[in-house]
Amino acid sequence: MWLANQTLGGDFFLLGIFSRISHPGLLCLLIFSIFLMAVTWNITLILLIHIDSSLHTPMYFFINQLSLIDLTYISVTVPKMLVNQLVKEKTISVLGCGTQMYFYLQLGGAEYCLLAAMAYDRYVAICHPLRYSVLMSQRVCLLLASGCWFVGSVDGFMLTPITMTFPFCRSHEIHHFFCEVPAVLKLSCSDTSLYKIFMYLCCVIMLLIPVTVISVSYYFIILTIHKMNSAEGRKKAFTTCSSHMTVVSLFYGAAIYNYMLPSSHHTPEKDMMVSFFYTILTPVLNPIIYSFRNKDVTGALKKMLRMQKAPY
Repeated sequence: MWLANQTLGGDFFLLGIFSRISHPGLLCLLIFSIFLMAVTWNITLILLIHIDSSLHTPMYFFINQLSLIDLTYISVTVPKMLVNQLVKEKTISVLGCGTQMYFYLQLGGAEYCLLAAMAYDRYVAICHPLRYSVLMSQRVCLLLASGCWFVGSVDGFMLTPITMTFPFCRSHEIHHFFCEVPAVLKLSCSDTSLYKIFMYLCCVIMLLIPVTVISVSYYFIILTIHKMNSAEGRKKAFTTCSSHMTVVSLFYGAAIYNYMLPSSHHTPEKDMMVSFFYTILTPVLNPIIYSFRNKDVTGALKKMLRMQKAPY
């Protein structure tokens, strides 16, 4: 059916957000600037973590994985959106739409799990500091990261083929700026209610397990911080955890809105606004929230800049 859709149905049309804005040129420039910042900052962070040995810790290993996800995440959606706007063409092939959908689902699923792994890492670091090197060994970190990518891949491989095999005999106009599952499903002329229930249950599992891990981790973290005698230790622990909780709240909140609220709460404008936030703004905010206001990262960045300026 996927091949039939590609052969008979032709391309999809991504109506996007530019058609709803009075000054699309300014918005295009803004999005391009955000894209460049996200790419630059995430690549810089990845390089810093690889180059500077002081950042070879479990926390920065997971931040490195998060930057890699964010870098790929924004690259899946924004370039196509900008190219379509520049050439005044809104088409995307069925194969291109399915590919975009798969990577979006894979990266989103991986990030849900990675945020839970990062919460567990902070729990071990704050609540069991003496056992940290054992509980968060290199092998454990690699297993956790591999598990995150595996879960994301399963999510993508499971939902993308099912979504793309529905017959699309209505208008091929997608009221979105990329091929998100709910927006594509609206074009199907067959009954998708059973699949929507299945997708809802998948989302509950994908969100419930990480949220439980994060909630339990931070419950014990808060108890431990409250018992700390050192004001400096409390401040450092609180700063690290508040950064993580900010990202978690924003990312999971957007996911719950998009995939778990009933359709009566959705409009194309609201859906695009929420998706714009967590697919375009989150990748540029994460490096700032997690790292560039962190003394370890800023110190490593200054060291790298001094090395580049030093004469040979």
